[in-house]
Amino acid sequence: MIIEKTKDQILIKISQKVDVFGFQRILDYLEYLEITSKSKAKKSDADKLANELNQAWWEKNKNSFIQ
Repeated sequence: MIIEKTKDQILIKISQKVDVFGFQRILDYLEYLEITSKSKAKKSDADKLANELNQAWWEKNKNSFIQ
């Protein structure tokens, strides 16, 4: 693995033998960190929004799971 830091970026070069699924999960987490780094939202606000979205999704889809 080679890690190179430039003025604007961090470049990571890895072997093609690395598990793509696992590496994609790492990249998704890094993207999340990048997106949220400038956020002023509180964790409690994010948790509340997540709960509201989950509840709305469940109401819309529960008939697919419960019969």
